[in-house]
Amino acid sequence: MHDGDVVVIGGGYAGVRLAKRLDGTARVTLVDRKEIFFHRIASLRAGVRPEWTVTPFIPYDRLLRNGRVAVGKAVRIDTAERQVVLATGERLPYDVVVIATGADYPEPARFTGTTTEEAAKTFAAHQQKIAAAEHVLVVGGGPSGVELSAEIRLARPDARVTLAHDGPTLLHATGSGRAGTKARSWLESHGVEVRLDSFMSPGNDFGTYRDARGDIIDADLSFWATGTTPNTLWLRLAGHGDWLNAAGHIKVDRTLRVEGKLDVFAVGDVNDATELKITPAALAQADLAAHNIRVYLQNSGRHRKEPRFYRPIHRTPIIVPFGSADGVTVVPVPGGETAVLGGRTSTLVKAKTLMTPYMRRQLGYTAA
Repeated sequence: MHDGDVVVIGGGYAGVRLAKRLDGTARVTLVDRKEIFFHRIASLRAGVRPEWTVTPFIPYDRLLRNGRVAVGKAVRIDTAERQVVLATGERLPYDVVVIATGADYPEPARFTGTTTEEAAKTFAAHQQKIAAAEHVLVVGGGPSGVELSAEIRLARPDARVTLAHDGPTLLHATGSGRAGTKARSWLESHGVEVRLDSFMSPGNDFGTYRDARGDIIDADLSFWATGTTPNTLWLRLAGHGDWLNAAGHIKVDRTLRVEGKLDVFAVGDVNDATELKITPAALAQADLAAHNIRVYLQNSGRHRKEPRFYRPIHRTPIIVPFGSADGVTVVPVPGGETAVLGGRTSTLVKAKTLMTPYMRRQLGYTAA
């Protein structure tokens, strides 16, 4: 028995999880502009190593048993007619619509184009540029910047690699000074130049970069791992700018509904439910939203369940790989402190496989 039409806009981690959770109880349509799931966690290595080029791509064809995946771009949510309008003009009726369009990441952690072939060409181009570079500059000392710097160093031991960060310590968002110290120690012991308190901007000449003190860095290739941008411009253009906060995130209530809309939910990086934009938070939101959508669709009867409230995740394990055989793991412990684990744990949990087998199983494929 299927209790209504649910349209999920966005086939990233949160969208895939939620669509799969509702597949047995609603008529689910997952809309995504890509023809294939993009496992972003594996993208930094794919941008460096040719043998990983196609690893981040997992077909959607085994995700849903009852629902369907519609490849296309959503351009408008017609709340009066309760329809999602695609760029092709197709209209998808909904009883509930879920916005899970995620955020836009800097290269190389970005899916360019709409097909596997187009994205693979982009990764191959990054690999070729890195292979030919004499000096690579990575800007941003968060988890992505540290991970990318390590991947580049291990792939190009003969190249000069510089990591510039505008703060006093690396991995500040983990809440652990020890983690930042460990990351810096690993990078510097492998020949990466780490420049702290260095706010970088492009210089006047091509291939030059200037810090806040006016010092110039010459680099023939640069990557900017300085944050993400929520994919909500399409909502603003469609007249739903009032749904967004100043940073462009969708404002949601404690049930993960768009404020004032009983039948519109938003999950994952796209909403303002938590500042910690990591995959575990997106998956937790998808699970809670799936429950609340079932409650909304099945709102009759004496034994109706109540919606659940989302509690933002502020403390969760964070794993930062240093290539495939090392890394640092930060684990919250009671009392507000953190435990910092080393290479063995980081390798087993994430660094070796970048969680690819897990995501392949989530989409109905074998781990291999």
